[in-house]
Amino acid sequence: MVLHKKTVSFVALFLLLLVISSNYGLYHSSFGLHSLPGDFNGVVVGSIIDLSLVAPLLFLAWQRKFSLKYFIVIVLMATGLIAARFIIPSEYFASFQSVMWLGVGIEGLLILFELSLLFMLVKNVPPILRRIRSSSLPLLFSFSHAINEKFPKQPFIHVLCSEMLMFYYAFGTWKKQPSTEGNTFTLYKRSSFITFQIMIIHAIVIETLGLHWLLHNTSIILSIVLLILNIYSIVFFIGDIQGLRLNPLRVEDDCIYISFGLAKRMEISFKDIEEIVEDTHILQQKIPNTTIEFIARDFEKVYPDLLLILKSPIEATLFMGIKKKYQQVAIRVDDPHVFKKIVKERLEKAQRDELI
Repeated sequence: MVLHKKTVSFVALFLLLLVISSNYGLYHSSFGLHSLPGDFNGVVVGSIIDLSLVAPLLFLAWQRKFSLKYFIVIVLMATGLIAARFIIPSEYFASFQSVMWLGVGIEGLLILFELSLLFMLVKNVPPILRRIRSSSLPLLFSFSHAINEKFPKQPFIHVLCSEMLMFYYAFGTWKKQPSTEGNTFTLYKRSSFITFQIMIIHAIVIETLGLHWLLHNTSIILSIVLLILNIYSIVFFIGDIQGLRLNPLRVEDDCIYISFGLAKRMEISFKDIEEIVEDTHILQQKIPNTTIEFIARDFEKVYPDLLLILKSPIEATLFMGIKKKYQQVAIRVDDPHVFKKIVKERLEKAQRDELI
């Protein structure tokens, strides 16, 4: 029996949390301490293997990204070695201090490598900015094009640039107004999506204040880690809202530029579209994994206004610059009648041009 991918991901997450919590409980609970044998070196070795090998593999299984570059696995393993030092008490870890320093050394080398890539990025900032200013495309796309031209095979730089976009939209776009041109279409006004995002931000703020106060006296390190993660989440949601507002779907003569905040974006050439599906019965069916959705969802169940069937899978850019190909594109806009009309006209024109 072949398990569904989401089921495998859920099981991997459960096992990952189980591995971490069981190792933590082993050394930080009365039951765990009483269970330790007199010669605890074997148990410590088992914990090191759990945190440096098993946990990274379960993390990759949870994320379903086995095809990422090998250095990500190395980062996770080194992080596991360092985490082992904080989970295992010093009296048990005394014989294995070199293991932690190995993890620190690996992390240090990776940081130096990343700093060298960062220096390359800073060195190329002027031509990248010139490329962006000379482009008529939305910033999300012009910035991506400029980075791909300079660093086509540098995933770390793509991730870093994705983070730069997040901070830019979160803090540097409050005076900007969204485009109101006739060929642009917003995606969120028929829903309460932005209101829902703001509610999540409020919930994170309240949760941050409560948990930080509760954990501050118990585990200062854990409280600081959670504080940093929550602040990052708030910045992301603010940047995502601004990215959604300021980057409406744009229909050009030969291409559709569509993005949904900072989470995903895609360029669709009319020459790559096989057909447009408007049948309500088909649109209300379950959307397969080969379909990317540009739909603002909130508390109500909504369906796309149309479905673009592509001649061959086209690459989309997801969160943190991750690339993935899709065969179909589901779209829901705030002015569906005008959008359908202009898309059909451009598609018919592209089909006529192909016949000539």
